Amino acid sequence: MTATNQYIKDWAERYRKDLIEDIMPFWLTNGLDKVNGGVYTCLNRDGSLIDTTKSVWFQGRFAFVCAFAYNTIERKPEWLKASKLTIDFIEKHCFDTDGRMFFEVTNTGQPIRKRRYIFSETFAAIAMSEYAIASGDTSYAKKALALFKNMLRLINTPGLLAPKYEKTVDMQGHSLVMILINTASRIREAIKDPSLDAQINESIDSICKDFIHPEFKALLETVGPNGEFIDSTLGRTINPGHCIETAWFILEEAKYRNWDAEMVKTATTILDWSWEWGWDKDKGGISNFKDCKNLPPQDYSHDMKFWWPQTETIIATLYAYQATKNPKYLEMHKQISDYTYSHFPDKEYGEWFGYLHYDGTVSQSAKGNLFKGPFHIPRMMIKSYQICHEIITSNITSPQLY
Repeated sequence: MTATNQYIKDWAERYRKDLIEDIMPFWLTNGLDKVNGGVYTCLNRDGSLIDTTKSVWFQGRFAFVCAFAYNTIERKPEWLKASKLTIDFIEKHCFDTDGRMFFEVTNTGQPIRKRRYIFSETFAAIAMSEYAIASGDTSYAKKALALFKNMLRLINTPGLLAPKYEKTVDMQGHSLVMILINTASRIREAIKDPSLDAQINESIDSICKDFIHPEFKALLETVGPNGEFIDSTLGRTINPGHCIETAWFILEEAKYRNWDAEMVKTATTILDWSWEWGWDKDKGGISNFKDCKNLPPQDYSHDMKFWWPQTETIIATLYAYQATKNPKYLEMHKQISDYTYSHFPDKEYGEWFGYLHYDGTVSQSAKGNLFKGPFHIPRMMIKSYQICHEIITSNITSPQLY
């Protein structure tokens, strides 16, 4: 076995082991609500409950991860059961009478807060589609598709979603455009429909036409309605982690299309640029925010190292290597992995810290809140295991991993 294959095999084994022995048990033991259904995410370092408020985002995210792990890693009955328990909670408690979803609910499912965004819907949809694959119950794939089509209706019908800003400055954001790529591609694994491929095409076209700005070698978070550069702190913002996540979403679509060369080029360009902006050459890790004119970023956490940009970079570098076989991406994978695995995993209580100062010291030790929970870390482990396995098994001179 070559050194490269051994490196990839070793990481595949670690991703699988950490997922099965650390991440999933932590959340199934401490987060899963066996009384009311759903999952708690506001957990202290040791897994004890800080707040019983339930993030609706994470109901969908956790249900997805459990089914995704079941479909990809091992068919553990407790994972499938947890996915169903959480989807049942979603369907019973997380939808308002207008068909929109809440953002926060109580432990028993009483509504607390509703936001203008449709991200709760995107995560519920991928949960239902992944559960459909895991369980064989196609009714959940149909529910996922119906939810997706309702999202498109909300997005594309003027007046149904309140604008984030007044019309003083007309703008569009990267977040919604990029999340719809992944949402549509995950649903497509369970059920085919022309609207899914159409949205993926539309989102990727928008990223290329509007959000990629070669003059800054950057993908910007906020632009004008036709991609115009907005010279403000908001308009100059680069979110390297988000950009890198978008890169692997596009690489995944390129792979679906038999490694479409133009998509691979687009995705690796985004990855290369975003790595250059985000990688801290002094302390290591991917930083949160940059200004495309190198002016001071507005966000107070601009130089912090959050857990999720690191996990997205691990996936993206592996995908880029799989797509191109360029060894620089394995070197980038080694750099991000060395940093991530030496700073984030909690060796005493399990799972990972989420928030580090710029120098890599822990900012706060909670394992979850309304925004951190069982999604980015387990998804990284599942997806990275899958990519590593494919890289090894695609080489007929290399043995199977398992």
